[in-house]
Amino acid sequence: MNKKVTAGIIGAGRIGQLHAHNMLLSNRFHLKTISDVYTDHLQKTDFLQAVPHITNHADELLRDPEIDAIFICSSTDTHTDFITKAAQNNKHIFCEKPISFDIEETIRALETIKAHNIKFQVGFNRRFDHHFRKAHDVVRSGEIGTPHIIKITSRDPEAPPEAYIQRSGGLFIDMTIHDFDMIRYLSGQPIKNITVKAASLVDETFSRNDDVDTAIITVTFADGSLGVIDNSRQAVYGYDQRIEVFGNQGMVQVENEKPTNVKISTTTSVTEDKPKHFFLERYNQGYIDEINTFAQSILNNEPVLAQFEDGLQAERLALAAKISWQENRTVELNEVPL
Repeated sequence: MNKKVTAGIIGAGRIGQLHAHNMLLSNRFHLKTISDVYTDHLQKTDFLQAVPHITNHADELLRDPEIDAIFICSSTDTHTDFITKAAQNNKHIFCEKPISFDIEETIRALETIKAHNIKFQVGFNRRFDHHFRKAHDVVRSGEIGTPHIIKITSRDPEAPPEAYIQRSGGLFIDMTIHDFDMIRYLSGQPIKNITVKAASLVDETFSRNDDVDTAIITVTFADGSLGVIDNSRQAVYGYDQRIEVFGNQGMVQVENEKPTNVKISTTTSVTEDKPKHFFLERYNQGYIDEINTFAQSILNNEPVLAQFEDGLQAERLALAAKISWQENRTVELNEVPL
């Protein structure tokens, strides 16, 4: 592939640097500019030599006629403003999740995207994990028949610091949003309603910030099939990421990725490696594949796999989940703006 997508990144935190690193290794991107309000932390990195331009002014990327695509990796409260400006400058957009904390803002941003002939991909990296994609393909092929129950387990290895909790938007929009997208991706069915039971069991920091760290979420799909998501902010044995789709003709499961699949059996015990520690390790290849697939969508004028609509629907589920937890009731999805 000779053609490349010339890209700029807004936001040089952990996820922005991850995408920058992967772009520099990709044959589908030319990373021209990185922008962040603060760039001092980049001075001791390889980005200083590898990226032609590093700036504190995002408008320089947005106005640059050479830049084809903008990666929005800044704080969530800035996303819709940058989406609007990027679209008005005819830039293709990759935006990290969630699109915003305000469903009405997200809907307005969608209207802006529709008004311009650009590609938009939301950062649901798990769709690009080869294990999860295989499970999705098995379900779509009909090999396990009609899905009756979908189960997702998603547990972080340790709780984030309080400063992160305070700006995260809460468990449902920050963490579970990936699971909401995945359960839709696996099912292919619209979700009718959602019921949440949640608590703060790991650390009082969450309850102090009107948040929870543990949740069981049940969804009912339009065809009557069921889904269950369980979340925890602390799994002491590692990053716990498992899915199961049970159908009337069989079942497909994805287990945790481990550093090795070696199992040692002796007279005293049977031991194997713990799951990989966190998302950067577990979904490393998925992050690589999601940006390369985005580039392919631009270069070949193909649909993106994780569309704006997917981001919007996951946000609606996160909002419905929060209402269900706060009001201790089942919430119909049609109660949430669309």
